[in-house]
Amino acid sequence: MKELMRTRVKICGITNGEDAKVAVANGADAIGLVFYRKSPRYVTLEQARHIVEVVPAFVAITALFVDPTVEEVEEVISATKVDLLQFHGEEAEAFCSGFSRPYIKAVRMKHDSNLSTLAKEYATAKGMLLDTYVKGIPGGTGEAFNWDWVSKDKQTSLNMPVILAGGLHAGNVERAIEIVEPWAVDVSGGVELMPGKKSETKIEQFIKAVNEKVRR
Repeated sequence: MKELMRTRVKICGITNGEDAKVAVANGADAIGLVFYRKSPRYVTLEQARHIVEVVPAFVAITALFVDPTVEEVEEVISATKVDLLQFHGEEAEAFCSGFSRPYIKAVRMKHDSNLSTLAKEYATAKGMLLDTYVKGIPGGTGEAFNWDWVSKDKQTSLNMPVILAGGLHAGNVERAIEIVEPWAVDVSGGVELMPGKKSETKIEQFIKAVNEKVRR
């Protein structure tokens, strides 16, 4: 069997410093802060500043938005000094690329989603995050989509890193990596005790499962 590259891990929906420390201690490459008020994982600027303070160097801090205003994004960047922006709404490429931080674009996957076209449209993105489509819900659904839609052999025209999200947990992430071979995986609900509160055990099990898959 060919050797797989290391799959990076982002723990999203962090709402407090203790959960951030747990994610980092277990080897997370990135954490995500949600600045979407309708989400149960929404953080205020004050909460975000506290979380950022406890995250060490070389762990990327990502700010997640859903159809924000320019002012909202600029305020978060100024107040928290996040490393990366993540857009989950209908934001145009010109909007996403108009800030002083790199960005990734989320796509809510359907069976007929044309990733090749989207990759060209958002060519300035540092990656494409593939999430599950549920009508009216921009993310964090806890449901997985059909990974065969984005299997490695179907990514030939997608000239950017793939970040796999949507319904991942310790029990299915190895299979997801086997099919998709993503650059990174993004988990939120799959490592929680309840929305907004992470489980140390689930985070440890999830990252261990990711790393075990790469070793095999």
